Amino acid sequence: MADFAKSNVPRFSVDVYQNAYLPEGGTEVDAIVTVTATGGGTTGRAVPASGYAPDGRPSAAVALMVDCSGSMDHPAAKMRSAREATAAAIDTLRDGTHFAVIDGTHLAKEVYPGGGRLAVADAVTRDQAKRALRRLRAGGGTAIGTWLRLADRLLSTADVTIRHGILLTDGRNEHESPQDLRATLEACAGRFTCDARGVGTDWDVKEVTAVATALLGTADIVADPADLAADFTRMMETAMGKEVAGVSLRVWTPAGATIRFVKQVAPSVADLTARRVDAGARAGDYPTGSWGDESRDYHLGLTVPPAGLGREMLAARVSLVVPQPGDTTGTPHPGTQGLVRAVWTDDMAASTAISPQVAHYTGQAELAQVIRKGLDLRKVGDLDGATAKLGRAVQLANASGNADTAKLLAKVVDVVDAATGTVRLKTRVAEVDEMTLETRSTKTVRVKK
Repeated sequence: MADFAKSNVPRFSVDVYQNAYLPEGGTEVDAIVTVTATGGGTTGRAVPASGYAPDGRPSAAVALMVDCSGSMDHPAAKMRSAREATAAAIDTLRDGTHFAVIDGTHLAKEVYPGGGRLAVADAVTRDQAKRALRRLRAGGGTAIGTWLRLADRLLSTADVTIRHGILLTDGRNEHESPQDLRATLEACAGRFTCDARGVGTDWDVKEVTAVATALLGTADIVADPADLAADFTRMMETAMGKEVAGVSLRVWTPAGATIRFVKQVAPSVADLTARRVDAGARAGDYPTGSWGDESRDYHLGLTVPPAGLGREMLAARVSLVVPQPGDTTGTPHPGTQGLVRAVWTDDMAASTAISPQVAHYTGQAELAQVIRKGLDLRKVGDLDGATAKLGRAVQLANASGNADTAKLLAKVVDVVDAATGTVRLKTRVAEVDEMTLETRSTKTVRVKK
């Protein structure tokens, strides 16, 4: 077991990158906000390697949701790999973590420990849970919302810092309506985070990514069931490294200024705009999920009232709200304030200069958008439209140095000239390559320093 003991001093920092200069009459301000958590702890209290806080409470709870629908038996190795992957994830749980395993079909059943409870991880319970996995058998339909609702009920029974789910499916959500799944995601949002994985190629990318997006987790494809164990181990290791949940990006704007959007742009693109929760006069909180030692970038778009040449205004104040023991007021975390400015000038060179950070992430967001649009157009037979969109994607990936996405695009199009985005659609594309590109389209690269 890895030692996850951390410092008891939380250290978050906020850095703002922008070109503050606007031409006369200019009203749009863009900034990249980099948030970094360092020092190994963000809860404000030590978390021993056992997984317990000093007051004896466990720090995390995890629900493992395993698709056991009938399709998981085709081929039979898929169900076997799912059991092995779940066992590997259970082995990665640190002592003291509360956990449960859920059998997901058109129903949701508790596999371990049962009785509406969570087990507490130690050598005995990990062994019991792995033996209980033998009861997992393929048969039945798929209703993902049902699995998530049971996970929410189980996770809510634990008084812990981190609540997290891992969801595996191999099929489409055919036994509940899209409206039911959306309602479940809305109900679970903010209550726990969730990573979602699709195994094979018979699942719906948009359904799986919708789960991860709504619950501030990650989504990915595991094309070969044999790779599930390694992927589950990595996911659980990441989950065990999280130390604070419920962190929000707080944005205050002065009278007359409005927020066009707030987006996470690294390590992946996620639009947080509609998730705003008002936090007093002219301030709003945008959820960012759980944090360990890591850094993320956010793109803030503002509209400000025009002002005369030479005038300057504070366009926004950005801070982090980090939950602390006993603090229910949502007080901004010390030392995390970043300022976004607007300065009106007649210096054409100053006002037309583009912040390299803003330019980079604007391109990365467009890259994700044109990939999705290009693949959608290809599916409906609009080959000219698909070629144009995917060609633009190749151009953006090349310009930004996003080599991983460029490699995935090269499996869908023949690249004639990456710099100009000149491509030809491949006549035959493996379904797994198309699904991998779509699933990973939101993954970004950091701006070059």
